[in-house]
Formats: sequence, C-alpha cells, structure tokens
Amino acid sequence: MVPVGDRVVRVAFNADVHAGLHWNFRPQQSEIYVVPGETALAFYKAKNPTDSPVIGISTYNIVPFEAGQYFNKIQCFCFEEQRLNPREEVDMPVFFFIDPEFAEDPRMARVESITLSYTFFEAKEGQKLPVPGYS
Repeated sequence: MVPVGDRVVRVAFNADVHAGLHWNFRPQQSEIYVVPGETALAFYKAKNPTDSPVIGISTYNIVPFEAGQYFNKIQCFCFEEQRLNPREEVDMPVFFFIDPEFAEDPRMARVESITLSYTFFEAKEGQKLPVPGYS
C-alpha cells in the first residue's frame, strides 16, 4: 500500500451514547489529517460514572456514506462488549486507514472530510447489533 501524498483527508470523530446507557463517551481528538494509504491511530475515552458494572457495545457509521467502502479499521472496539466497572475510565483505540483507491474514485474527488461516528448502547442478553455492509 502506497500513501497518496497529494491528497489530504480530514477525519473528524463523533461520539454518542444511547439514552439508556449512563456512560461518558467522547473522542480524545476532534479531527486528524491523513492521506489515503497511511495508517492512523485515534482514541476515544469511555467512563462509567455509576456505582455498578455496565457492559456496553457500540456501532459506527461513516459520513459521507459512499466513503465508507474506503475506510478500513484495523483495530476497533466496535461490535465487541466493553465492560466498565464502577467509575472506571478507559481509552479505546481505533487504528485505521483510508484505502489508496479513494483518491482514484471520481465520486470521492470533492470529499475532503470524513466523519467517523460511534454510538454506545447498553448490551442486553441476546442482543445482536447489525454489522454495516456495503454493496
């Protein structure tokens, strides 16, 4: 994979928590700049401010949607249960890259910014979250 040095993309980070989950959850950086083909590392922070252990699980989305096919997460906390003990705070890494083919796609020619957004939910027994797919 060869970085496309003449194409810089802003990646913004967003964090949401479902109303039923009483966690504090936020990105540790609001944005970073990457070039397609270059790996990047970002962090989110989650805290359980309650007096009970809580298990959360997250989903994510990419905006604009069409850029999602080029956004590749190497390591991520999404779709895996995260148990936080009372008042525990953790850093959650996201290691990713934008496929170099992003720079060759004419539909992406005007895309200068991509937003990676996570939403955490309380994990319930038997709950299955849909995994996003691209056609």
